[in-house]
Amino acid sequence: MQQNQRASITGIGSYVPGKVLTNYDLEKMVDTSDDWIIQRTGIRERRIVENGQITSDLATQASLRAMEDAGVSPKDLDMIITSTITPDHIFPSTSCYIQQKIGASRASAFDILAACAGFIYAMSIGQSFVNSGAMETVLVVGAECLSKITDYTDRSTCVLFGDGAGAVIIQKSSTKHEILSTSLAADGSQADILIMPGGGAKNPASLASVQQRNHYIQFKGKEVFKLAINNITNLIIETVTKNGLGLEDIDLIIPHQSNLRIIEATMEKLGLPMEKAFVNIDKYGNTSSASIPIAIDEARKEGRLSKGDIVMLVAFGGGLTWGSSVIRW
Repeated sequence: MQQNQRASITGIGSYVPGKVLTNYDLEKMVDTSDDWIIQRTGIRERRIVENGQITSDLATQASLRAMEDAGVSPKDLDMIITSTITPDHIFPSTSCYIQQKIGASRASAFDILAACAGFIYAMSIGQSFVNSGAMETVLVVGAECLSKITDYTDRSTCVLFGDGAGAVIIQKSSTKHEILSTSLAADGSQADILIMPGGGAKNPASLASVQQRNHYIQFKGKEVFKLAINNITNLIIETVTKNGLGLEDIDLIIPHQSNLRIIEATMEKLGLPMEKAFVNIDKYGNTSSASIPIAIDEARKEGRLSKGDIVMLVAFGGGLTWGSSVIRW
């Protein structure tokens, strides 16, 4: 390989289940309305698994599409990294199930957990392995079945989440989409404001934990909202500065699709027009780890990405964790 080649995204794929859950459907389930949901979140509908679909099923479809796009076969994969907060099982890893389903018998496989920022965390790991020369071809996946951990009796949370998966292939290339840098951050002092309290070592599954509905997503919305805007804004500024760029050099920001109001407030704080942000939360809701790779795939299909563009990926999620990545398209 040429000396100037660095880790790049060489293939992209995404998959969402066919079942659509609209705001009007939710009106029949909880005390809410289409207008209320749109005004506060920007979400109109979301995709939900059915017929026994699980996280590895969605991930497998996205992975196959990314592999086809990159022109690689299962035997070419050296590593599979999956970010998910809804694994098929606590263990073994969902990556191992993906490996089995796509037939990538050579690949090492493991999961990471960094909530909504997880895809950027996973991509950073893949980028490092490829840049170091330890791996040549890495599959990075973000996949979620959030409907499995959503409390559909809680109107404040059930309107937010959907299911889906996205994946990228990372290899060294001088002609594809070069990953210029990735920045990661966390604040464990705020860990409990976005949490699923049941099911782990601290609160293992029991009759009481089920009755207390501890196996569903819980969060403090106002606190998350404020922290997300401040931390994302600061990280974007730090990231462009680190790369010798200015905010005006960014051609497109692809943010985690958590809440349209967070995206709008962030863009306003940065002094950038909303036209520079890619938004598809209206169709899918918050799909956590899957939202950014799904959005990358859709942005490309919609012609929003051109060769040479400076693209900023940015996400914020439970942990608290947040991260960004700058890509020269």
